[in-house]
Amino acid sequence: MLSTILLQAQAPADSTALGAELSINYFELLLKGGFVVYPILFLLLVTFYLTAERFLFIRNASNIDFSFLRSLKDNVLRGDLRTAIALCKSTNLPISRILEKGLTRIGRPIKDIESAMEIQSNLEMSKMERNMGYLGLIAGVAPTLGFVGTISGIIRIFYEISATGNFTIETISNGLYEKMIASFSGLVVGLIAYAAYHTLNMMIDKFSINLQATVMDFLDTLNEPVS
Repeated sequence: MLSTILLQAQAPADSTALGAELSINYFELLLKGGFVVYPILFLLLVTFYLTAERFLFIRNASNIDFSFLRSLKDNVLRGDLRTAIALCKSTNLPISRILEKGLTRIGRPIKDIESAMEIQSNLEMSKMERNMGYLGLIAGVAPTLGFVGTISGIIRIFYEISATGNFTIETISNGLYEKMIASFSGLVVGLIAYAAYHTLNMMIDKFSINLQATVMDFLDTLNEPVS
């Protein structure tokens, strides 16, 4: 009876001690992944910076001011091209710069107008896509870097085993879980960069579709009779 009571009293204490031993400091655990964790963390910071910077730029640049478009259309229909061009210059948006290229070439063949607007559209799209390639690069480099860290760590583990002859499950498991952290970190960073890259590309594609519709409406306006 006494031994049963002592065992029951000891069990909670043992579980508490086990819980304390299993408490994990994730930052310290991350740093156990080896030297490759540091460049992976750097790539994570670069990913966050590029994602935030490109998101804000694309969101602002893809804004289409419909009041501006209505005023522009009214001026074009009245034949007041000077006011229409001045309105475009005073509006700092990609769509205004594209339409300005078309307005300054009114009187030339429609193909020249379309060509000028298309060239300006490509320039504006390239501004939106600036530095996007780095996100795509990180999406591929970060997982590869993590795998390199894991493989180099495994090589080191087996080299130490061959040198010392100390071959135990504890030695293998401790070394492996630490080196697998590098692969896990690289995959997470690569996943974040991959998702950010394609999300930003979807924003650009959406703007491209709206831009094409706006340009087509502008060209239709040029074909309407002047009132």
